[in-house]
Amino acid sequence: MTTTPTTDPIILAEGLTKTFGSGAGRFRRRRTTDGDFTAVDGIDLRIAPGELVGYIGPNGAGKSTTIKMLTGILTPTSGLLRVAGFEPQRDRVRLARRIGVVFGQRTTLWWDLPLKDSFTLLQRLYRIPPARFAENLAYYTAALDLGEFLDRPVRRLSLGQRMRGDITAALLHDPAVVYLDEPTIGLDVVSKHAVREFLSDLNQRTGTTILLTTHDIADIERLCSRVVAIDHGRVTYDGSIGDLRADRDLETVVRELYLGRSLVDTTE
Repeated sequence: MTTTPTTDPIILAEGLTKTFGSGAGRFRRRRTTDGDFTAVDGIDLRIAPGELVGYIGPNGAGKSTTIKMLTGILTPTSGLLRVAGFEPQRDRVRLARRIGVVFGQRTTLWWDLPLKDSFTLLQRLYRIPPARFAENLAYYTAALDLGEFLDRPVRRLSLGQRMRGDITAALLHDPAVVYLDEPTIGLDVVSKHAVREFLSDLNQRTGTTILLTTHDIADIERLCSRVVAIDHGRVTYDGSIGDLRADRDLETVVRELYLGRSLVDTTE
């Protein structure tokens, strides 16, 4: 069952496609007749303000390519794309003030600076009013337990500490939409639990729209009310966790998705 938002979507994609030249042989997507590779193949996606959506699929399915188009890093080959009222590639600078991005294995923090100095630089970059910055930083410091390592250089942080710093960095400017790419990858059990609880509370407290890509089934189970599954650049499922599970456990269902077995009839 596909979710149909009752309000104007904050993320809207219609027929979204991205094709790379024949030199991009590392991609596992379908090869076109001229040798190019189609990474994202006609995706339709509508996400309402305040939704927390899991965007899942096997490695190479097109998830990261989609995120890069949503942020304006990549330009779509074809299709319609709007995020928070902006066309991402054309309005990339203005859109940057409305979105936050966290990549689980890449940091946006300054490696040799104390964590708090990275936050101060981001305040200047986003022109966050001092009072609002102080309020937000105090909240995230308490919610993510940052206090003991704010003065520590980022290079000396543990993975869990750095991830909490990256999440804070992505949220300081009050974005309307946050993209989280594997935010719990490599974290210990305690850190994963803390991150999940924080994200759930953030979504409920502020109504921030969150698009989460993850391979961790516990992330999906704990955080997402809706799942969009993608494989070979195409959506294979878009609906609720309950409908996805049906009469089977979630781990089995997700494993089938990652094996490329569509859960919807695409023959019609």
